[in-house]
Formats: sequence, structure tokens, C-alpha cells
Amino acid sequence: MQVYQPIGIFDSGYGGLTVMRDIVKLLPEYDYLYLGDNARTPYGNRSFETVYHYTWQCVQYLFSCNCHLVILACNTASAKALRTIQQRHLPAAFSDRRVLGVIRPTTEKARTFTRSGALGILATQGTVQSESYVIEIRKFFPELRVYQQACPMWVPLVENGEHEGPGADYFVQKYLHELFRQAADLDAIILACTHYPLLIPKIKAFLPEQIQVISQGPLVAASLKDYLHRHPEIEQHCSKTGRRDFLTTDSATLFNRQASIFYGEQVNARQISLDAI
Repeated sequence: MQVYQPIGIFDSGYGGLTVMRDIVKLLPEYDYLYLGDNARTPYGNRSFETVYHYTWQCVQYLFSCNCHLVILACNTASAKALRTIQQRHLPAAFSDRRVLGVIRPTTEKARTFTRSGALGILATQGTVQSESYVIEIRKFFPELRVYQQACPMWVPLVENGEHEGPGADYFVQKYLHELFRQAADLDAIILACTHYPLLIPKIKAFLPEQIQVISQGPLVAASLKDYLHRHPEIEQHCSKTGRRDFLTTDSATLFNRQASIFYGEQVNARQISLDAI
């Protein structure tokens, strides 16, 4: 019988389920274990130290569940915690484990998104303040001009089920207007928060058709597929029975009700405690 060694997927709440959905679609044969830190969400307005501490707790929990590979399907965690985890913890105590984020798979493709050379980033306040996208895109494509806009009301709108209602129109228009005030020639926008794909219909309604809106899920899924192909020493520790499990640090009943909005189908989560980590 094959040992259960799922690919771990972590997010501060529900948004990472949009990434998991695309990963499962592309790589359905693998086992996956999702952990949402819903009891402490949102991460977007928290300090670097707090986000790092929370993220590392959750990664350790996934390691304890036999995950050899963990995806931080959260832009704030990727921006504020990933590098420290990769450099401080993995070499010292978890040399056979890997933790990957969602920023690099997005930024390394940035040149393909824009013809004008002007690229917009819509994100949480934490991701914007970290300047992770600006820094990473500059490494790959120094010629690109990158403009960021924080959208602090978008995650609450999505998590409260208001993303399809008329109340969302004001805040979608507001942040798009503020972004385009920075550069009128933007022709591509990266949604640098995994909640934001649920707002795509609203976003596109207020944009000219020629402006491309990029969701991260397919990019992260394709990058993961390539990573597993290039790293057989990690891939061999990922079991393949098509199993999907879901964990939350808050009410499982509430998680199950909300998760279907993000994942596209019903889930059956289990509530866990991080106290022992």
C-alpha cells in the first residue's frame, strides 16, 4: 500500500483554494492536503514577523502530516515568509523538504503579459509593501515598468460573499482607477492575491477588452508540474492516489460552506489546532 505523502497547500484562508483547483486540474493524480489558517486570517495587514511566525507554524504542521513539498498559495506569506523559511529552516532541519511560493512562477512570465512594457499589480497591502513583485520582475525583466495598487477591501468582499453583488462595483472601480492614474498605458494586470480571481467578471467589466487580466492559478500549476519533472528526488515523495484532504484552524462547518465558492465543489474539512507546534 502506498504511503500517504500529499503535496501540502497552505493559505491564510480560502484564497489558496483557487490555486489548488488549477493544480488539481493539471495534476489530478497526486494527493493534496490543504491547510487554511482561517482563525488568524487575514494576513495582508500583519507585520513581516507575524506573517513569518504564522506561516512557519502551518508549514511545520504540514511537514508533520508527511508533506515533503509545500506550496504557499498565499501571496502575503510568499512575500513575507518564504525566503526566511527556505534559508533558515530547510537546510538546518528539513533538508529533504521543499517549500515553494506563488510569486516567482508569476513574475518569471511577466514579459509575456505586456506589449507596452507597463504592468499592473493588484494585491493586499502587505504584498505591496514588501515590493516582492517589483523586485522579482526587475530581476527577470529590468526593462518593464511595474505599478502596484493595494486593494484592502477586496478580500473582505470575497470572504463575505459580496463579490458578485452591486456593492463590489464601487471598490473594484476605485482601485482600478487608482492603478491607472499611475500609468495610462497599462495593458496587463496581475492579480497578486488568490482571492481576486473571484472578482474577475467585475474587474473585466470596468476594463477595455485589450487589457489582459492574469490569474495565478494556471501559472503556479504549470510551474509545479515543471518542478516535479526537474526534481525527481522530491517527486518520488509525493503519493499518487488522487486523494484531497482539507484542514482549517477555524470552524470546519464554516470552512466547508465558504470553500465551495473558491474550490468549485463541496469539501469536507477537519479543524486542527496549532498549539503543539
